[in-house]
Amino acid sequence: MPEGLVDAPLRRTEVKPAPDSASGAGESPAGWLRSAEGSPSPLPLPPPRGSSHPLVRGLETLLEPLATALSLWAVAFWQEGLVSPAWLGVSVLAFALSYPARPLLHAPLQQVVVTLLAGWAWVAGLLMVAGLATGLLSQLPAPVWQHWLWAAPLSQCLAQLALRWAAPHLVRLQGPPLRAVVAGLNAQGLALADRLRGAEGSPHGAGIVLDGCFDDRVDPRQAGPHRHRMLGRLADIGPYVKQRHIHLIYLCLPMASQPRVRELLQALQDTTASVYFVPDLFVSDWIHGRPGAVCGLPVISVCDTPLRGWGGVAKRLGDLVLASVLLVLLLPLLGLIALAIRLDSPGPVLFRQRRYGLDGEEITVYKFRSMRVAQDGPDVPQARRNDPRVTRIGAWLRRLSLDELPQLVNVLQGRMSLVGPRPHAVAHNEMYRQQIRSYMVRHKVRPGITGWAQVHGFRGETESLEKMEGRIRLDIDYLRRWSPWLDLYILLRTVRVLMGDPRAY
Repeated sequence: MPEGLVDAPLRRTEVKPAPDSASGAGESPAGWLRSAEGSPSPLPLPPPRGSSHPLVRGLETLLEPLATALSLWAVAFWQEGLVSPAWLGVSVLAFALSYPARPLLHAPLQQVVVTLLAGWAWVAGLLMVAGLATGLLSQLPAPVWQHWLWAAPLSQCLAQLALRWAAPHLVRLQGPPLRAVVAGLNAQGLALADRLRGAEGSPHGAGIVLDGCFDDRVDPRQAGPHRHRMLGRLADIGPYVKQRHIHLIYLCLPMASQPRVRELLQALQDTTASVYFVPDLFVSDWIHGRPGAVCGLPVISVCDTPLRGWGGVAKRLGDLVLASVLLVLLLPLLGLIALAIRLDSPGPVLFRQRRYGLDGEEITVYKFRSMRVAQDGPDVPQARRNDPRVTRIGAWLRRLSLDELPQLVNVLQGRMSLVGPRPHAVAHNEMYRQQIRSYMVRHKVRPGITGWAQVHGFRGETESLEKMEGRIRLDIDYLRRWSPWLDLYILLRTVRVLMGDPRAY
């Protein structure tokens, strides 16, 4: 169910449930209360990534940042007897880096602990690097820092446990559940009905009870399809809503059915129910879909970059800090590699290749030269196992992926990111964009030195179209799932992958 589906609280009416009637005699013309007894139970649905209830969802978003900031206040007061302005500033920065928190209410406890520790390692690392760079770290009392390093993740874990205990009570404080009906049992209507039915009785659900469904194409005397109670035809919604005190109506009708939708909306104007239109956009690949407005007109994002706003700022700041630190630490190694390349074979130390970057703009990517030839034309053969073009030093560099290290400079230039879809040669881009659906969507973020596809084994040669499709599928999945914590996970997993990857050649 889309974010913000339930808006301001509605006037709620205490309704006594009416007994079902086997025949429907004496009821409304459509047989509103005909029972679907004997029909199979709702299909099991995977738990949503976050709570559907607005109050619990809001607390989920704030929980981790608040625990991080308040734990620093507690440690500072314990050690110094007060919270100094310096610690207040650090806590505000920590809150900003932690916000918004990932929804973990439905996750297993082991996954919660791992995710919180990884997130805290990211935040603490950024704060430590910033403190060292500005000299602020040496001016602040060390005991506060040291105790905060363990107090913050402990506070986050305790806060998660507290929310799990409090969530059912918070939902009950909102009053009786809202009653809803679904109009139109097409693909999106059936999916919505499944999720509403699956969330009923859950302490972390949306506080909505599904009365049933209306549709002109399904026999009202049967369950539709086989698991949802059919209440009548679309023309019967208005009287049913008024008589049964329905709070929410979800219209899941095709956009082409404008006259039918208009008639239905006019019939519902005489009710107090909230009406929501569920657009038939299930045929599209959603990339960070969300509602918005342009010049006062509502629009729905179907495919958008995940790095708008503070998310993009946080990712760019992390790239600058980590790339700068890595370049300084690896400078001696970079010099040795450059000398080895120069002594091993004639030619330049660096190889420059044209690739596509953010928004499909052409960029120049740097690599240590690992081959005797540097090809960058309309036909660029991929490197293969035992490729004769690879030099002796180049084979060693490619096996350890050290030939990619100059791309840290590309990160500082803003052409690349530490984590993102790997950039392909322009020739390969032009070939695959015509063969693979949604191929160019991967360019809605900066390309990365490592990526989600690479840590899942899709690196090196893609000798078949199926393997490239697998890589693109994971690249697009990265756009859907992006968060700073996912970037940190990919970086840590990259180190492990590079230690023993048979596809590095």
